[in-house]
Amino acid sequence: MKIVGKVAKRIEAHEKAYGEAKYTPDLYLDRMIYAGVVYSNVPHGILKSIDISEAENVSGIIKVATYKDVPGTNKFGVLIKDMWFLVPVGEKIRFEHDAIALIAGETKEAVEEAIKKVKFEIEELQPVLTIEESIKDEIKVHDPESNIAFHKKIRRGEIDKAFENADLVIEREFRTDYQEQAYLETQGAVAYYDGEIMKIYASMQCPFYVQEDVSEILDIPFNKVDVIQMETGGGFGGKEDVPSYIASKAALLSYLTKRPVKLIYSREHDIKETSKRHPSKSHYKVAFKKDGTLLGVKVESYLDMGAYSTLSPIVMYRTLTHAAGAYNVPNVHVDVYGVYTNKVPCGAFRGFGSPQVLFAIERVMDEAAEKLNIDPWEIRYKNALEVGAETSTGHKLEFSVGAKKTLENIKKLSNYEELKKEVEEFNKTNKIKKRGLGWSHIIYGVSLGAGGQHLDASNSEVHVFPDGTINIMFGGTEIGQGSKTAISMIVSEILGQKLEKIKVLQTDTFIVQDSGPTVASRTTIFSGNAAKDAAEKIKNNILEFLSDKFDVEKSDIEINLGYYKIKDKNFTFDEIAKMANDANVKLNESGWFKSPKLHFDMENGVGEAYVTYTYSTQLSLVEVDTLTGKIDVKKMWISHDIGKAINYDGVIGQIQGGAVQGMGHAIMEEIMQKEGKIITDNFNNYIIPTIKDIPEIVADVVEEEFPYGPFGAKGIGEPSLMTAPPSIANAVAHATGKKITKIPISMEDII
Repeated sequence: MKIVGKVAKRIEAHEKAYGEAKYTPDLYLDRMIYAGVVYSNVPHGILKSIDISEAENVSGIIKVATYKDVPGTNKFGVLIKDMWFLVPVGEKIRFEHDAIALIAGETKEAVEEAIKKVKFEIEELQPVLTIEESIKDEIKVHDPESNIAFHKKIRRGEIDKAFENADLVIEREFRTDYQEQAYLETQGAVAYYDGEIMKIYASMQCPFYVQEDVSEILDIPFNKVDVIQMETGGGFGGKEDVPSYIASKAALLSYLTKRPVKLIYSREHDIKETSKRHPSKSHYKVAFKKDGTLLGVKVESYLDMGAYSTLSPIVMYRTLTHAAGAYNVPNVHVDVYGVYTNKVPCGAFRGFGSPQVLFAIERVMDEAAEKLNIDPWEIRYKNALEVGAETSTGHKLEFSVGAKKTLENIKKLSNYEELKKEVEEFNKTNKIKKRGLGWSHIIYGVSLGAGGQHLDASNSEVHVFPDGTINIMFGGTEIGQGSKTAISMIVSEILGQKLEKIKVLQTDTFIVQDSGPTVASRTTIFSGNAAKDAAEKIKNNILEFLSDKFDVEKSDIEINLGYYKIKDKNFTFDEIAKMANDANVKLNESGWFKSPKLHFDMENGVGEAYVTYTYSTQLSLVEVDTLTGKIDVKKMWISHDIGKAINYDGVIGQIQGGAVQGMGHAIMEEIMQKEGKIITDNFNNYIIPTIKDIPEIVADVVEEEFPYGPFGAKGIGEPSLMTAPPSIANAVAHATGKKITKIPISMEDII
């Protein structure tokens, strides 16, 4: 490889490091006005009336909009449109940050004053605040249906026989709580309608979702809604469907005023309104033979969707397919339920419904190892997947299965046998502080999966200019994960141009075809393959031209990084591009990649669940102060089978960042609520890891190449988080000798 797999500087590094990158809050348009939102501030009730007259009279206010001003659809919903854009009079309020009115004004101060002047009356109703209350169905969040809105299942093998034949059965209930995405840049959008085209600039993970929702809200066609991706300061799932809510608010006000409108959320409003990781309650019953062999897994899991379904049914699919973990288990019986409550809607978050159940199954594996007197590493290795084995859904694995290699890698990297002795000796000589080791071993399905095949495709555009510079635009988005660099490296590898001569343009829905969301660790495979397709076409055009011009076979032309060698003479790529352009060679191509067809029985949850899978292992060393309850993560050893590392440094950075975010979920981050209202609405009381909390991280990769990925690549974005919570929980359990059945693990829990 000329550049793929090597260390490369991120192509947008300079502008970000020097503060030159343009984020949505940096954008200013002529005659721009500012927007604000009037919220319900109660979790459950009926909106009886709205009076906007006083707000309209505030100096500097241009427009106050309510549901009456919405020209098109007044509902949101990825699968089911159950969420009001602006709540109409006579309809239900379902969580504290339901939007009642929108305000546009010349200054932010005028908007803030007008928000206070909007008068509305709500008949308050008793809210549903827990999974248990929701299941009772005594109070309905969405009349007249049951609060249990969705159910997904796996029925594979003979689960009852598995328990009859078991030497050990472990039965436990596990709980996980909210997690806030905590992106540094809050949600925001700038919209401008000139009477013909609605242009939207926003911080997003899927401009195509925004285009569709704005089109429906305003009742204008797609070809009049141009959505342009701005530099985005983090997403982690929180900017998948949520930007539609923000962009539509700005778009409606711009549509009504014919002026540019900027809406940037404060941290407090962002936390209170936007989606979180789903809280969960899961009941596990797992059967083992005395040698540690897994016989069967039975799961009943409930996800708290909050007030609206948003992406929950899709999240539930991933919960379902990951509930039995990364193991070869023939008998699987899983039920996953999505329930409504009168709280903040939950949706996409790195891991997308799988961290909740991977925590549970990994805790079970540790408990089984303890009861059977088997090392936690051994029980995982014994049951790990390999080529020829089947996943919990019965997907037969034919290639790219590095599961056992990741386990072997961490055992070697950590010098595990000696490490165990060191921890044992530490605990013998320390009365107050205790150390523990915790393993986790996970699987992650790359792509949107069998349920999302209609969205699982991507477009990329590649344009070589006469001076040899190259522009790329792809349908995924750069949200900090390094996709611009990875895809530039793929194009560089194929065409032979140096990375510094390549620029990636911001995604624009008027230029690239709908390529689905930047989620599910799919961007490298889908946008990368699409860019590879476009670049291969251009390469072939160039080689055909050069073959004719120099009277050589195409195979005799040697492509190097920055130059082509033809008949022992070197030509720079810049010279090649000029020659080809002057000869009218086509140097602009469109690439496309779509998901291979997956065969999956949705009724029984059996079949090919995803395009491919990554496999990951983590070992964590923690130290617990048994007097204060403080948990100190000392060191993490992490190995991921990612197929092929396109940008090695970028991969290691993803592993490090994901592990720290996962550590936050395990021991720090907790959304606190009082009577259905979020009270941890800023980073002074919602605690996330800081640089001083980051332990030593030893990260490495296994490269079991995926034949349908660009140069064998799979993905790393989401699995990088998912190994940490169960690994740390298992380490805490080892240190304290106590059963850990919930995350986050608070200091109070330890005490």
